[in-house]
Amino acid sequence: MRSALPEDVASPESIVLAVYDVLSGRAGEARDWDRWRTLYAPDARLMPIERDAGGIVRPTVFDPDQYIESRTRLLAANDFFEWETAREEKHSGRMAHVWSSYDAARTPHGKPIRRGVNSIQLWNDGSRWWILSVIWDAESAASISDEE
Repeated sequence: MRSALPEDVASPESIVLAVYDVLSGRAGEARDWDRWRTLYAPDARLMPIERDAGGIVRPTVFDPDQYIESRTRLLAANDFFEWETAREEKHSGRMAHVWSSYDAARTPHGKPIRRGVNSIQLWNDGSRWWILSVIWDAESAASISDEE
């Protein structure tokens, strides 16, 4: 595995922005999954709250590689851009919690197709920040249209 870019892991803000950067791109544009992997601690977890095949809303638990596998085809087939719209950040010792609100669209900063919040737990090992876990919930395009 390659080393993280120092600018990606220098602060909670920079590592979160790197996540959004890797996810964003045009259909058919390869995402830099090696960069993605450098952001996550060993045994990190990503947990979207989603409707399962039976229609029940619950968290699904992925490690970073399982998440990549679950999203690669979708991101290859569709333009997808995600960006932070608001943030709250708390620190204690070597840990941080970031509450990162986001929008996602088919164009950079375009009309949102979904909105949500990422709850991100991070740890600093003395030399860099690592993502330990992310849990998120997103509103669908239908619920956004109902608001507007």
